[in-house]
Amino acid sequence: MKKVCNRNMLFAAILCLQLNVVAAFGQTVVKGSVKDNTGKPVSGVVVTDGAHFKTTDAQGNYVLNTDPARYPMVYISTPADYELPSKEGVADGFYQYLDAKKSENQCNFVLTKRQKPADEFVYIAISDPQVRNEKQLDRFRTETVPDLKQTADSLKNFEIIGMGLGDLVWDAMNLYAPYRQAVSNLGITMFQLMGNHDFNLLYKSMTQTDHPADGYGEQNYYQSFGPANYSFNIGKIHVIAMKDIDYDGNKKYTERFTPEDLDWLRKDLSYVPEGSTVFLNVHAPVANNTVSAGGNARNANALFQLLRPYQVHIFSGHTHFYENQQPAPTIYEHNIGAACGAWWAGHVNRCGAPNGYLVVEVKGDDVKWRYKATGCSPDYQFRLYKPGEFESQKDYVVANIWDWDRTYTVNWYEDGVLKGAMQAFDDEDQDYINMVKGKKTGYHTRHLFRAQPAKGTKSVKVVVKNRFGEVFTKEVKL
Repeated sequence: MKKVCNRNMLFAAILCLQLNVVAAFGQTVVKGSVKDNTGKPVSGVVVTDGAHFKTTDAQGNYVLNTDPARYPMVYISTPADYELPSKEGVADGFYQYLDAKKSENQCNFVLTKRQKPADEFVYIAISDPQVRNEKQLDRFRTETVPDLKQTADSLKNFEIIGMGLGDLVWDAMNLYAPYRQAVSNLGITMFQLMGNHDFNLLYKSMTQTDHPADGYGEQNYYQSFGPANYSFNIGKIHVIAMKDIDYDGNKKYTERFTPEDLDWLRKDLSYVPEGSTVFLNVHAPVANNTVSAGGNARNANALFQLLRPYQVHIFSGHTHFYENQQPAPTIYEHNIGAACGAWWAGHVNRCGAPNGYLVVEVKGDDVKWRYKATGCSPDYQFRLYKPGEFESQKDYVVANIWDWDRTYTVNWYEDGVLKGAMQAFDDEDQDYINMVKGKKTGYHTRHLFRAQPAKGTKSVKVVVKNRFGEVFTKEVKL
């Protein structure tokens, strides 16, 4: 009992000293605890304000010094042994807002212990709903959301995590609340991150703002969804959401990680054992090479240096085209098609990939994925054009295979006879051109393949095998 009393007295003395120090600089001390729902302390939980980090001690306590004007929240990285806090199916309860008028804030967190490990779960990445008005929000509600619910229902034996990869809205801060309502109660725990259209266009981003009390770009997002850079753990996977948009205000921005962003990531990863599997979620991609710059974050190499010790899957959006790249042996980027396709113009993205989202099955460290086209069967993995349907390739059968990477095999058969591999080429997708009534943009995708059937051929069959050995077949009559 004496040791416990002495320890408590020491903790109180340290806290008193910290309060006196930070009060002198107009800052705040945040103290609190992390306990489970039975009142048992949870030690070793990572706590951050977005810049400074601490872990809870053996009694589940932490103390953190912060500037609440610059860092308005304190939040935790939920350990894998505990359920992910949520409210009506939307991630919540892992962050708390600070009162800048107080020299001391009390922020306690309560976690629920899992009944069993969640080594097997489903992860759904959704990029760019990008709704700007009620009409587009209605399409999201009536097309994307029911499809998500149907997918969740088909996977109800698994825990399902969703991640909105930014551009949740299109500069329309008033649509955050109806967006949140739309993704609630789907049988998914929905997380989100910030895209370039998720900033209040009246302000610059926090790191560019001298007086945050006068307003900053992230403020509406923070109030609706919590922090921009955060992490959590589920099964064997460490999941990170990060902002890679540096916002100048009035729709002007640069795709890049700020020094503060990279410093936060370095500190967050310091608590993750090297060799672990990491899911990094960002808005702007980091490894595209189809078009000049490709919308990539400018300082991606600095990111790669931090990620190299880990087995990493990067999930990104922003471009409204689909491209898989592997910038390093241990890093794979999925720059997926947008939920809104080409800005709700119709049913496809700029590359011809359908409106949709990525469904990822996780078993331990094993990661397997498949793109899910909105309103289509999960087996719909490529589009086939007959000769004459693809304007620039009139003599060819053309396949558009959106989730293609270099491990795929793409073979074709002429009247039942194997002719070998189809020829890869780059071009502007015909489905997209038709959708926008012939208005070409000049963007060429590389997930196109062609074969020229001989005169008199009656049928062409295309057989696609992905990296997981899954086979998808389509046949056209000529």
